[in-house]
Amino acid sequence: MGVIVESNVWEPNPALCLFFFISCCLSIYYLPNSTRSSAIFDHAPSSSFIRFQRSFLLLYSLSSVMEGLLAVFGEYDLAFHGISREQMVISLCIGYTTALFVGTFLGMLSDLIGQRKISLLFYLLHLFVAIWRRVTGHPSIWLASICLSLASTIFFFNFETWMVVEHDKLEQRQDSVNDMFWLMTFVESATFIGSQVVGNWLIGGHEKTSLLAPSSAVVIMALSALAYVSRGWKEDPKSILLKDYQTKFRTYILSDKRVWLLSWTQATIHFSIAVFWITWAPTIVADGREVLLGLVYPCVLGAKMLGSTAFSWFSSGPLSLRTEECLVYACIIMGFVTSVVAFDYQDVEILLMLFCIFHACVGLVLPSLARLRTMYVPNDLRGGMMSLSIAPSNALMLFILIQRGFYQNIENSTIIAMAALGLFSAAGCMYMLKRLGKQPHQNWHKL
Repeated sequence: MGVIVESNVWEPNPALCLFFFISCCLSIYYLPNSTRSSAIFDHAPSSSFIRFQRSFLLLYSLSSVMEGLLAVFGEYDLAFHGISREQMVISLCIGYTTALFVGTFLGMLSDLIGQRKISLLFYLLHLFVAIWRRVTGHPSIWLASICLSLASTIFFFNFETWMVVEHDKLEQRQDSVNDMFWLMTFVESATFIGSQVVGNWLIGGHEKTSLLAPSSAVVIMALSALAYVSRGWKEDPKSILLKDYQTKFRTYILSDKRVWLLSWTQATIHFSIAVFWITWAPTIVADGREVLLGLVYPCVLGAKMLGSTAFSWFSSGPLSLRTEECLVYACIIMGFVTSVVAFDYQDVEILLMLFCIFHACVGLVLPSLARLRTMYVPNDLRGGMMSLSIAPSNALMLFILIQRGFYQNIENSTIIAMAALGLFSAAGCMYMLKRLGKQPHQNWHKL
């Protein structure tokens, strides 16, 4: 008599994605009155303002899709071509080394020469890697890691800086800027999910013949974005000298305790997100569990979308809190959730719930930090401050990858625990910032 071995592959309940979709729609539809009165597509004072916001969101969506295709299919592409685990670790180390020693200064370069030229660099990097992949099958690990890590760093700071500078130039209300912060987080998460759908559709069931199709899509999107940025983006020439910029940077960034607290909080959030995306798959398939990871991915991003819509409720709605206070609570929740994942074995259902809570908080935290940067950081120093703030995160990730990937000196639970400690320290920083910021907030849009 034969023995039948059943393979039980776990997958999330489809109702969970439906729940996040309906919740996001309801959260946006019932936005607080104070927010809806200044909604970004309603009651706009000028046609130029409407054109800018629509073109910006379209361009940002295209950029997010390109970044999303990298995030979803980058590791899969390497594995398909027989790249070993050690080579993947080397690829990550190269990327974080590049982000640390080169990417840290790209924000300052953006402040000096303008966001338009740095955006062109972003699309050129993606275009170069995509064309190389189409021609050779896949580019060298070193080349791809260097180019794409620089592109990811630019994506982090350049679009936010451009959006804030343009809103300031158009003399728009601060409420419209705040709306754009949560919309950027919302659009980024939605397009990452869309990237997964588009990538799966392009690849289909013929891996050998269709694996390069995402690269073709990136080529088309990058060329379209380059054409728009080159012809449709009008930017005022920068006149600040390097010496003046250094003096201003020391005065308003390096000498301000509040900016240091804000920078450390950004670094810990950036580090915890990076730790999550490196360890979430090994954590959820621990003990030989079989899980459809491709269905977990949209669930956590759906939670992030829902968290971003909550930003308006906590900033100007009936649940209104001071931004620093909101961040204190969010970082504590994220730290607690991360601690549970690090020190306690959980069923897959519980892990998915914890992952969703974590990303819902991320969706709330990211626009909140952007709002604080508007309060404390001058627009012409914003890019430099943002790129410098994630340098500690990149340095720590590089250290962890070397210790874990090559020497096996650190366990995944220890790495996750480090992220939890960083989040608790971020909550402390936001509490200190709240006390230091009792005096009226600086508003660089009015200086």
